[in-house]
Amino acid sequence: MKVLSVASELYPLIKTGGLADVAGALPGALAPEGVEIRSLIPGYRPVMAALKKAESAAEFEDLFGGPARLLAARVGALDLFVLDAPHLFVRDGGPYGGVDGRDFPDNALRFAALGKVGALIGQGAVPGFVPQVVHAHDWQAGLTAAYLHYSEAPRPGSVITVHNLAFQGQFPAATFGQLGLPPQAFSIEGVEYYGGVGFLKAGLQLSDHITTVSPTYALEIQTSHAGMGLDGLLRARAGELSGILNGIDTQVWNPETDKLVAARYSAKSLAGRAVNKKALQDRFGLERDDKKFLVGVVSRLSWQKGLDLLLQCLPTFEACDAQLAMLVSGDPGLEAAFQEATQTYAGRVGAYFGYEEKLAHLVQAGADAILVPSRFEPCGLTQLCALRYGAPPIVARVGGLADTVVDANEMAVQAGCATGLQFSPVSSEALSGAVRRGAHLFQQKKIWKKIQANGMKADVSWTFPAKHYAEIYAAVAAAQRTAA
Repeated sequence: MKVLSVASELYPLIKTGGLADVAGALPGALAPEGVEIRSLIPGYRPVMAALKKAESAAEFEDLFGGPARLLAARVGALDLFVLDAPHLFVRDGGPYGGVDGRDFPDNALRFAALGKVGALIGQGAVPGFVPQVVHAHDWQAGLTAAYLHYSEAPRPGSVITVHNLAFQGQFPAATFGQLGLPPQAFSIEGVEYYGGVGFLKAGLQLSDHITTVSPTYALEIQTSHAGMGLDGLLRARAGELSGILNGIDTQVWNPETDKLVAARYSAKSLAGRAVNKKALQDRFGLERDDKKFLVGVVSRLSWQKGLDLLLQCLPTFEACDAQLAMLVSGDPGLEAAFQEATQTYAGRVGAYFGYEEKLAHLVQAGADAILVPSRFEPCGLTQLCALRYGAPPIVARVGGLADTVVDANEMAVQAGCATGLQFSPVSSEALSGAVRRGAHLFQQKKIWKKIQANGMKADVSWTFPAKHYAEIYAAVAAAQRTAA
C-alpha cells in the first residue's frame, strides 16, 4: 500500500514539537506492515540544505504567488517530496513565524499550497507514486482533504491526525477567495468555521477518517471542556474517530546504547543511573547527593504544560528535601520566574532555558522522576522516554498521560504493576501531593526499583500503533475503492 504523508514538520529535518517526531517515525514503523510512505514537506531552508540529490517530480508556474517545483529525494531512511516554493518557505525564523516570534501573515496561503500539492499527488500528479491514502497532519495540512473533496478527479482515501486541537489554523473569511476552492466549499459542511476559514475544521469535516494521538484525548475532545469549539463536529464523526497512542524511537531512546549520557545502563543493572544523577546535579548547579529525590522537567513553558503550577509548589521541594532540574523554554514571564527561583532555591532548583538534545537525554537518565503536569496533553512523548529510562513519570491524569502511566496507588503497588504517579485535578495542591508521594516512594527502595523496572519493560515503541494505522489505511482505501 502506498500512502502520502503531508506534514509541516518532519524529524530530523525540521522540528518544533511532537508532530515532527510522529511524522518522522511513521514511515519506518509502517514499513513492516507493508505500507510505503512518502512524506510531503515544505522546502524550508534547513530542508533544502539537507537535500544532497533531488529530482524534479512536477512544476507549477504559479503556486499562490510564485513558481514552484516538487522535488523527489531521499534523506536517510525518509522518502520525500519537497515543495520547493521559495516565495512561501525560504524565510528567516521558524516554520510558522519570523525571528520576532510573530506568525507569518501569509500562513494561510503557505499551507494552502502544501494541501493543494498534497491533493494533486494524491490524484496522480506523480505517475511513479500514486497513493491509495493521503494522511494529513494537523491544521497545516488540513486543506488537503478539501482540495481532494471538491475535485472532480478520482481521489484516494483520506486521513487526518490531530496532534493538538488547540492549534486550528483559523483565518478571516476574505482568505477564502485566495484558496482556489469552489464557492460551495464556504459552508458549514466545508471549510467555513465561525464565519471564517478553518483549516483544521476542514480536515475534520472532509477526511474519511480522523485519528488523534491517544484514546483518552479522543474522548476528551468530544466534550465542551476540551473540544475547543470543535466538539460538536467530533461527536458527529465519533464513528470515524480513533485514538492511537504515539510511540518513540526506541533506538534513539535506549539507555543501553545512548551515547549522549554520562553512563549507560539497563533494566538489569541501574548502576549507571547514579553516575548520570551526579552529572545532572553538577550540570544544573545542584547539591551532589544521591539520597535527594531529583525531579526532572523537559518541556515548553506554556499554560498548557501547567508549569505555572510548579512555581507554586517549590516550597514542597524544600519540605521534601527534593531537587528540581528543568530544561525549559517558552513564556518569557515564566522563564523570569524560574530564573528567580534558581536564586531563591540555590542548590535545590536548577534551570537551563532553551533546548539541547544531549541535555534532554541526561535529564531522562539522571533524574529520579520526570514531571509532566500538563493541563491537557494529547499524548506526550516525554513520559514515554521517562518510562524507557527508568525515571518514573509524575503526570496529570489527562489525555495520553492517563493512558501511558499506571499510578502507584496502593492496589497497583501490591499487584506490582505501577509505572509512575498520576494526580488529579490539575492544581498546585494536587501537584504538591504527587511530589510528596513520589518523594516518599523514592525512599522505599524496593518499591521504587519495581516501579522503575515496570516502566522500563513497557512497550513504548511504534509496533502496536503502526498496526492500528495500517488497519485504518486499509479500511479507508477499501471504502474509497467501493465508493468509486
